[in-house]
Amino acid sequence: MFDFDIIVIGAGPAGSAAATWAAKGGARVALVDKATFPRNKLCGGLFTERSRAYYREIFGQDFDLSRAVTRHDITFCHAGQEVATLTDIPPLHLTMRLDLDATLFGHALDAGAVDYTGHAISQLTETKITFKNGNSISAPILIGADGVNSIVAKHLFGTAFDTKTIGFGLEIEVPETTQTPANLPVRIDFGAAVWGYGWSFPKKGSTTVGVGGLRAPNPDMKSHMRHYVQSLGFDPDAIKVKGHHLPFGDFRKTPGRDNVLLAGDAAGLVDPITGEGIAFAMKSGQIAAQAALDALAADAPKTALDRHQSGLRDMHRNLRIARTLRRIIFAPRWQKTFTATFRRSGTVRMMYMRLLAGELEYPELARSVVARLPRYLLNSLCG
Repeated sequence: MFDFDIIVIGAGPAGSAAATWAAKGGARVALVDKATFPRNKLCGGLFTERSRAYYREIFGQDFDLSRAVTRHDITFCHAGQEVATLTDIPPLHLTMRLDLDATLFGHALDAGAVDYTGHAISQLTETKITFKNGNSISAPILIGADGVNSIVAKHLFGTAFDTKTIGFGLEIEVPETTQTPANLPVRIDFGAAVWGYGWSFPKKGSTTVGVGGLRAPNPDMKSHMRHYVQSLGFDPDAIKVKGHHLPFGDFRKTPGRDNVLLAGDAAGLVDPITGEGIAFAMKSGQIAAQAALDALAADAPKTALDRHQSGLRDMHRNLRIARTLRRIIFAPRWQKTFTATFRRSGTVRMMYMRLLAGELEYPELARSVVARLPRYLLNSLCG
């Protein structure tokens, strides 16, 4: 009696991954987005080796790196001073979301998903969405992969996120005519915002520069951004600044309700330390799609959420550990001690890099931190 088996709302990395996996699994899938592709998206665009592995698994092919900038070095700073420059690190791929998202969307269509992009939603229920043009489609399972401002999350919970715990970021694209990205390092600045950091990521044709952190302790993020942009030698008045919320580890313990699931940023699945969200978005989209396929196979759509939560268990565990470690790395009272330890300890630096590159999981990092914690505390008390 339904038009489709699964409706996926949002065609970014989470939604395109979900639609692709579900369509490959034999489901009739509608892929909905208010935008048409290609479209711009605010994001650092870091595509790690973890993202690359998930990409292969979900889309059945390797990621085309020809339009990305791949680096094997990175510079870390604090208060404008270099803390460390690491070379021969695991590869970091810097992408433009305009290209990345269009590619993933194309894979979803190739897998058999039906294109409903360019259609804004006016109403939705647990099994039906109505577009602003008056048309509607239905399915026994909905997957909300529509970003941090998710209308699906608003429908389920009243709000898309908690303003007390959400993050916020500001970002600019510095054109190549201003400074050649090929000559710039990949750079992360601890403390550029309270409970956050700044970043400068060279891309093909531009450099993405941004500042992000928890929203509540940063009431004047624009001031942090202006100072950071100036510190990099750019004119803060010459380039338009755009802002967006960041679900920094503020993941939803219950990512949906019965037959309605949330994935990616809509479920708050962003690393609270590195800010990386593309890998978690794609993987959570795949997990949501598999949960939907299994629920449909059992003729029990309302069991989809339980299956989805079970699939997300390891990801949630990693994010809980990361949220705890964030207190050591980003809390203002620990900042100087952490950066001093980071400068001194090659082990800490390499573990952070392996984490950023997607080669290390948080339980292993946590064990190392706990082993070093007494000395860490002593240093902070004596400093």
